[in-house]
Amino acid sequence: MTDLYKIVKKPLVTEKSTILRGEANQIALWVDVNANKSEVKKAVEKAFNVKVECVNSLRIPGKKRRMGRSTGKTPMRKKVYVTLKEGETIEMFEGA
Repeated sequence: MTDLYKIVKKPLVTEKSTILRGEANQIALWVDVNANKSEVKKAVEKAFNVKVECVNSLRIPGKKRRMGRSTGKTPMRKKVYVTLKEGETIEMFEGA
């Protein structure tokens, strides 16, 4: 993965992520499933111009869904919690 805008998909804005942003200086993001921690760290540092302390990632498996008689499966997703260094903030997340 070379393009940083293909690695970071979108921010995850939930009640838990809002609390973590205030207390632990962490942000939550949806990222590409094939991206590893070092690629995510480089992409966040370059895209938001901040220093990253650590990256915690988890894979969300797809769930089985039904629509009438047919069954399907939602795609697998990957969520990361990025811990920023002390004093670093991202203005985009401050208003959310």
